[in-house]
Amino acid sequence: MVYEKRRTELYGPLREEGIFTWDWMYGEEYALADIHQITAQEHEELAKATECLGRVFARTASVVCRGSSKLLAELGIPKEAWEAVRGFVWDDVPTVIGRFDFAQTPKGWKMLELNSDTPTGIVEAFYVNEQACKFFGMRNPNKGMERDLTEAFQNAVANYQKLGYSTDSIAFSALDWHEEDAGTTKYLLKQSGIEASFVALKDLRVYNDRLCALTADGQHRPIDVLYRLHALEKLAEETDVDGYPTGAHVLDIIARRKLAVINPPSAFVAQTKALQGLIWNLYEAGEFFTEKERETIARYMLPTYFENRFAGKEPYAVKPIFGREGGGITLYDVHNRIIEKDAEEFYWDQPMIYQRLAELPPIMVETMKGTYKGSLLWGSFLIDGRASAIVARVGGKITGNLSYYVPTGLI
Repeated sequence: MVYEKRRTELYGPLREEGIFTWDWMYGEEYALADIHQITAQEHEELAKATECLGRVFARTASVVCRGSSKLLAELGIPKEAWEAVRGFVWDDVPTVIGRFDFAQTPKGWKMLELNSDTPTGIVEAFYVNEQACKFFGMRNPNKGMERDLTEAFQNAVANYQKLGYSTDSIAFSALDWHEEDAGTTKYLLKQSGIEASFVALKDLRVYNDRLCALTADGQHRPIDVLYRLHALEKLAEETDVDGYPTGAHVLDIIARRKLAVINPPSAFVAQTKALQGLIWNLYEAGEFFTEKERETIARYMLPTYFENRFAGKEPYAVKPIFGREGGGITLYDVHNRIIEKDAEEFYWDQPMIYQRLAELPPIMVETMKGTYKGSLLWGSFLIDGRASAIVARVGGKITGNLSYYVPTGLI
């Protein structure tokens, strides 16, 4: 089989290197031995959209971080995280590593959401895409962008130092049993260029009012800076086996500046889709934003509300404010009939936002199961406030956890 042979030649060496080992996930093909091309003009516009939106989100999030408890509650920020959020770090960068998701529509690029707290697709965009472009003999739109990751981490640590934080002990943490999360975190540790260690989430402890790493000999090593591939809304809910609110304690430690985290708590504010509703509300009211920011919002954002203003008028999507990987999303047509609904069990208990539907463009790709007709979603990374690597996913009308990754070449 030609495709299977090509796939083995492309991903076999990457698995052996141990950097990208999840080209198959949950027994299904994830990474495709195919490539989709983007023009230089499309790529340039996507980068522009990313940076312009990054500035809009940064300014909005910085104000929200200073906001009242009522505002934070309305945006879905759990009370356990309020003080940590208020201890924002820097105003011009809402997140160190974030990823906007875009639909390429007849009206141009339209942003669907910002994954600013715990984005993935990083290894695929910054490392795998280079290998795939070499394999297919194409130009890599992400060439040389690994240095963006290095600079972002070093800037973040330097910024924390300027604010008086201790940065002697740095740890990178994720679920050690989760191949993608652990692999992504270890890749970022390597790219960061800073002296740090990988600590599994299960080996993190609160001890003597510090976050510590439990060592092999049973000692508790305090951590000053933590990169976490672990969502803050999950942390806010976590308790010990005896019911002690460990997650809330960690957030309190962050609030009291005894622990620096990457991404910073402001990324949690930027993550909630309720912020998109706030931005759109302020835009329609003609408040807060400059004329240039209003142009950015009008050009790249979709009308987003806290109540349904679309039924009977135009197609729309209903999304949970902290949903990930398409979880909890339902798409409706103009007659309020369901077009597609996420089948997973997660995120349905969250507050929802209502957003004008931007249909993803169709795409044909080769897979182990034959030709697949799917929908194309673009991810564009916002690294330390700058546009960086891009990544493409192919799946259903809702891009779920098992949607395909397809490498990208530059025309």
